[in-house]
Amino acid sequence: MEITVYGADQICAGCVNLPSSKDTYEWLEAAISRKFPDQPFTIEYVDIFSPPDDELKKEMAARVIEDDLFYPVVFIGNEMVAEGNPRLKPIFAKMEKHGYTPGV
Repeated sequence: MEITVYGADQICAGCVNLPSSKDTYEWLEAAISRKFPDQPFTIEYVDIFSPPDDELKKEMAARVIEDDLFYPVVFIGNEMVAEGNPRLKPIFAKMEKHGYTPGV
């Protein structure tokens, strides 16, 4: 399972008083690890203003900017599951749909 968090150092105008994109990325990584212990996943942070040399990540970063999405934007695979202030419930539900089982 690949999770990608697209964001920027600067908090978006519509996201005042919310955590930064990097803080959200770190929070998500910790929350997912606790919810699904010992189940492999990768989570990556991509700065929308300087994405890596990966065509898909460049396209997604450009989409966040061009579509004026509230960031951070969270993708599981190629599907957007959260924008702005991500909620854990839909992210967890998507992971469970892909076979992840919550820990005890």
